[in-house]
Amino acid sequence: MAIELGEQDIFDLAVIGGGINGAGIARDAAGRGLRVLLCERDDFAQHTSSASTKLIHGGLRYLENYHFGLVRHSLREREILLKNSPHIMWPLRFVLPHDSSLRPKWLIRAGLFLYDSLAPMQRLEKSRRIRLEHHVAGRVLKSQYRHGFAYSDCWVQDSRLVILNVVAAEGLGACVLNRTKCTDLKREENYWWVTLDRHGDQSMLKDVCRVRARVVVNATGAWAGSIARDFHLQESRQPVRLVRGSHIVVRRLFDHPYAYIFQAPDRRVVFCIPYEQDFTLIGTTEKGLDNPDERDEISDMEIEYLCEAVNRYLKISIVPRDVVWSFSGVRTLCGEDDAEASRLSRNYTLKYDDSLAPIVSVFGGKITTYRILAEDVLDRLRDLEGFSRPKWTHNGFLPGGAMGTDNVGRYASSLQQQYDWMPRDLANHYASHYGTNAHFILRNSTTADDLGRKFSPNCFQAEVDYLIEHEYARSAEDVIWRRTRHGLRMHLDQICDLARYIDSVLDFPRNRRVVLNAGLHS
Repeated sequence: MAIELGEQDIFDLAVIGGGINGAGIARDAAGRGLRVLLCERDDFAQHTSSASTKLIHGGLRYLENYHFGLVRHSLREREILLKNSPHIMWPLRFVLPHDSSLRPKWLIRAGLFLYDSLAPMQRLEKSRRIRLEHHVAGRVLKSQYRHGFAYSDCWVQDSRLVILNVVAAEGLGACVLNRTKCTDLKREENYWWVTLDRHGDQSMLKDVCRVRARVVVNATGAWAGSIARDFHLQESRQPVRLVRGSHIVVRRLFDHPYAYIFQAPDRRVVFCIPYEQDFTLIGTTEKGLDNPDERDEISDMEIEYLCEAVNRYLKISIVPRDVVWSFSGVRTLCGEDDAEASRLSRNYTLKYDDSLAPIVSVFGGKITTYRILAEDVLDRLRDLEGFSRPKWTHNGFLPGGAMGTDNVGRYASSLQQQYDWMPRDLANHYASHYGTNAHFILRNSTTADDLGRKFSPNCFQAEVDYLIEHEYARSAEDVIWRRTRHGLRMHLDQICDLARYIDSVLDFPRNRRVVLNAGLHS
C-alpha cells in the first residue's frame, strides 16, 4: 500500500537527516506521542554514522583537553545504552602499552582513575596496571613495551544502532523515508512547508510532494551549516570544522579478545580493535575538509599513517596492500578554526530559532551521546503544545534488545538450542545483529535449507528478505555494509548475485512493512 503524503499532512516534527542524531530524535519524539516525519536523502546511516570507530566510550583522550563534562555524560550514557542495546553493544577491554617518550605513567594512571570515577560502573571492569610480558595482549607487542594499562569501554554495531532507532520510531508511529531529499523549506505563519523529493522506491511516495510541520530539526550532520544557509533559515555563529576520520581493516593481527589504544608520536591515539571475528579494525585519522561533499575516501597518506602507528607497537608489520577494506566519514567539530582537530570538543551544539515555526539545527556530537542529544532537542521545544511529555528513552530497549539477563554469547547458545541445526558462527551473527528479532528470520526453519538461497557463508535469503521488509534495505550495499558486514567475506560475483536478487524482489509491488515491537520499555 503506497504512502500518500501531501499538503493535507501536518506533522508536529519534521526531522531532516537519517544519521544517528536524526534517528534518535525521531524515536524519542514519536515515543512522546508526537506526529513525526524523518527523511534522509540517501540510506539511513550511509555517511558518518556508519563510519565511526564503533565505540561507545567516554573518550579517555578528551581528559587531556579538560572536556570533563563531555566525558562524564558519555560514561553515564555508556551504561544506559549497554543496558538497552545488549544485542548490538558489548563490553570491550582495552590495553594501552606505555611509551615513556610520550606520556608518563603517573599521568596515564591519574587519567584512568578519573575515567573510572566520573560515572558509576555497574557493568564494566575498572582499569588497572598490567605487566605486558605476563599478559596475553603483550605477546604480539614489541619487547620494549613491558608496562601498560587495561581499561573498559564498549563496542557497538554503529549503523545498526541507527537502523534500530529508525525501526523503533516507525513502530511508535513516525513516518520514516530514506532516499528522500528535502529540497525546500519555507515558513508560512506557524508552519513549515517541507518539500520532499523521492528518488528511490517510487511505489512508496509520489516523486515530489509538500507536507507541513510545526517544527523542523536540521540533523544533517556535516551538511547542517549548508542546509541552514541554503534555505536562508539561520546563520550559526558557532565556529565549526569539518574533519574526515578514516579507518582501515586488515586480516586478524592477534588471536585474543583485547583491543589496543596506541599513542602516536603526534600525541594522537589510534585504536586497534578485533573486528568481525577474522579482521582487525584500525583508526582513526583526522583530515580537515572545506566542504562535506569532498570525496570521503581514505588517502594514501592516511593509510600509511595508520600502518605506521600499528607497526610502532606490534611485532608483525602491516603495509598498505594488507588493507582489505577502508571507510571514512566526515564529522563536524565545534571550536576555533585554528585549533588542532584533536583538541576540538566532540560535544554538540544546538542552534535554536524560536520563531512561531521553530527550527533546531544540530552541530557536532558523537554516537555515544545521541540519546541525550535527542532529549536536549525536545527539552528546547517543551513550551510548545504537546512537546512537554516526559522523557522515556533511558528505560527503552531498542528492537531485539529485550534479551533479559542474556549477553550475546548466551543468547547465541539459546538460539542453537531452539534451532539445533544452526552452526555457532551463524547463531553468533543473528544474536549480535538482531537479538530477539532473530526469530522473525528463523521462524519455521528446521534446516539451513529453509533459509533459502545462500549468497555467502552466513548470508541467506531469509535475512535479506527481512532486511528489505523491515529495515528499509533497497540495495546490496545497504545489506552487506550497513545492515550487516557480510561484504567483508563476499566476492564480486556473490555481491552481483545478491544485487540481482534484491532488484527482482523490488520489481514487484510490495505491501506496507509489518511494524515490529518498538521497545517502549525494558
